[in-house]
Amino acid sequence: MEDIEIIDLYWQRNEDAIRETDVKYGKYLRTVAMNILNDHEDSSEAVNDTYLKTWNAIPPQRPNAFLAWLSKITRSLSIDRLRFLNREKRSTSQYDLSLEELGECIGENSVNREYDLEILKDAISRFLRGYPEKSRNLFLSRYFYFDSLAKAAEYCGFTESGAKTQLFRMRSALREYLEKEGFLS
Repeated sequence: MEDIEIIDLYWQRNEDAIRETDVKYGKYLRTVAMNILNDHEDSSEAVNDTYLKTWNAIPPQRPNAFLAWLSKITRSLSIDRLRFLNREKRSTSQYDLSLEELGECIGENSVNREYDLEILKDAISRFLRGYPEKSRNLFLSRYFYFDSLAKAAEYCGFTESGAKTQLFRMRSALREYLEKEGFLS
């Protein structure tokens, strides 16, 4: 079923919309959640919460890029869940590992307000536009979707060693770029 047809089911308040969303995108959304949460039960809960949030948001919203929209919801809910669970110090996830790698570029106290975060997002987006699509996809796969290094490398057509080197170079360049932009001192 096409995305537009699934979205139309949500607009009609037809419960088949959730089933069709799960059939088409459930596996992918569970992978996104699992990369962050590193727990099958918590990941399933995050995906179910994604479906509920989608049900409540459509209508009035009509997303243009349905999978990206769903992924963003799943990612956000999973990160919120991980923050809650980390109060109890559970196992390390790809989210934790990815943020640790990026920590050397951004630093812990470099973003103090929501406004600063938006400016930082724009700066990182401008930075990434200077790279070929394959490298941008690698960076996003690792640091936005929190795929493991091996999975990100495979997805983007890199060897694991090549991906590791490329990401190291990109993080180093990002640090220099953010220093030049005034985010880091």
